[in-house]
Amino acid sequence: MNINAISISFGGVKALDDYHLNLAPSRILGVIGPNGAGKTTLFNLITGFIRPDSGHIYFGDEEITHWEPHRIARKGISRSFQNICLFNRLSVIDNVIVGCQIRQHPSLLSALFKTPGFKRNEKKLRDSARRLLSVFGLEKQSDQRAMSLSYGDQRRLEIARALAARPKLLMIDEPAAGMNPRETEDLLALILKLRIEFDLTIILIEHNMNLVMPLCETIQVLNYGRLVAEGTPAEIQQNPEVIDAYLGDENDIASHGS
Repeated sequence: MNINAISISFGGVKALDDYHLNLAPSRILGVIGPNGAGKTTLFNLITGFIRPDSGHIYFGDEEITHWEPHRIARKGISRSFQNICLFNRLSVIDNVIVGCQIRQHPSLLSALFKTPGFKRNEKKLRDSARRLLSVFGLEKQSDQRAMSLSYGDQRRLEIARALAARPKLLMIDEPAAGMNPRETEDLLALILKLRIEFDLTIILIEHNMNLVMPLCETIQVLNYGRLVAEGTPAEIQQNPEVIDAYLGDENDIASHGS
């Protein structure tokens, strides 16, 4: 993933200003900063939900700056959302199947007439979804409605649905929001496991430094839409600009876990 000089404004306010990124495959990048710093705007730009005013986004060997979201998803970029966006009335497994279907191109006739090929494909999708749910420890809840899950399980289900599309780049927006310390520890172990098992590159937006610092190999810090620091967790903890950016929001970032 390479991003060159991306900028975007809303109502005359710079949400991102001359942002750059060079992210190697299989790395975990953390993007941190105060509320309103431009973190979720960055995710929306990468996934095609909004278009930049200037700059370029490259993934693999192609520029994807002006691609539609569904095309970007099929290219291998998937995300979760800051606010949980599940299909609440669908079952847990059907939520994951929806993610699997991004890779599918069934014909209208085969779907209408439920052809043998269509039924075989449906079974493959369901089997694939069950295997993925087992990775997340959600296989026993597969037939429950998504809305019946605990908050932590809903967070994991949303990541499972994003992963069902078999992305190369997984983007996770504040997965630890609302989680207690034990759930955060379990989430840390899960993300590390997913990176290895699925050979993922991961970009993580998160306020909880107890997740970010031990998980991410590189951290970027945004403030008022500008990239103010980039480095290892140890470098970021000691950077005075980072501490200034968090005053009144996170207090001293260096006081969190290393």
